[in-house]
Amino acid sequence: MQIYEIRIHGVAGTDAALALQEPLARLLCPVEDHDGPCEVPWGFTLADARGPDGPESVLVLGVFASAEKATEIRDRVRAFVGEAHPTVLREAVTDAFDELAEQYRIEQGLGWGGHRPDR
Repeated sequence: MQIYEIRIHGVAGTDAALALQEPLARLLCPVEDHDGPCEVPWGFTLADARGPDGPESVLVLGVFASAEKATEIRDRVRAFVGEAHPTVLREAVTDAFDELAEQYRIEQGLGWGGHRPDR
């Protein structure tokens, strides 16, 4: 398991990127106030990128997951946002989502290094 970024391009500015966050959050976690942790820890940030028509806002969804699960989530996001928003999956290249791994360890009751503290 590691941190991946799902980068959603072609977003028309910061307001449009922010408006996408809630529906994507419900795609990942349909029941907002569920008991227990989410299956996959996730979070959002915004980034800038150089698009074909100049700078663009990019909504970045960070997930802590296996490669297979990250690909599955990317495919769900891609189907939701459509072809107007190219969606790219890659390993995280910044520390913007480092807290996701720690969140996973805490929620799963794992100690340092992925070992249960009671074993």
